[in-house]
Amino acid sequence: MTDQTAMMEDDRPVGQALRRGWRCRCPNCGKGAMLQGYLTVRRSCPSCQEELSHHRADDGPAYLTILIVGHLLAPLILWAFVAYRPEPLVLASIFSVGTVALSLFLLPRMKGMVVAMQWSRRMHGFANRD
Repeated sequence: MTDQTAMMEDDRPVGQALRRGWRCRCPNCGKGAMLQGYLTVRRSCPSCQEELSHHRADDGPAYLTILIVGHLLAPLILWAFVAYRPEPLVLASIFSVGTVALSLFLLPRMKGMVVAMQWSRRMHGFANRD
């Protein structure tokens, strides 16, 4: 590992950026809101003016959300069906509401984490700063 690579990794720690992204905060300062509305990433941080428009989150947050929700709820559905044998309509209704609620909760957080990961690894246009 070269000195420049080590310096780049040290000045933008991934863990800190991901925690800030989970909270939908600017990965640089952690103070300004990253999102404007539900899923729209701001052009720049209102606090530190870090440019955020370089992100390329695309479908990544949606795939991560589906992966997490599916892995959490599929075993619960199986367990509830085996343990309680509810009517299929009751089971589908309850878990549909849970799936939608969990997905709506996770989606902006996953987007924040994807943008923060791109920022910390200097992907796309994020490398031009400093």
